[in-house]
Amino acid sequence: MNRLVYLPDVVTLQLDRERCNGCGMCVKVCPHAVFSMLENKATIVGRDFCMECGACAMNCSEEAISVRAGVGCAAAVLGGILRNAEPVCGCSSDEVSCN
Repeated sequence: MNRLVYLPDVVTLQLDRERCNGCGMCVKVCPHAVFSMLENKATIVGRDFCMECGACAMNCSEEAISVRAGVGCAAAVLGGILRNAEPVCGCSSDEVSCN
């Protein structure tokens, strides 16, 4: 199955594996299978597939996951398609465009 990459290398998702208690909630709630369990801890296996919805961070009891939730890059991609223009994402202080 092909999965949509929003904009490569711009996702704000971060995981602190030291804080992870291995509950697996991030794996269960992630709509794009960004996480997997490895050695009883969560690991990011598809960072660029993250749509920054924030479900993982909201369900992490240990606060091991951080992500700037919102429409972010997904809105940039869709806006670019609708305008027939280059998608531009404001995920960082410098605007990042997809080439």
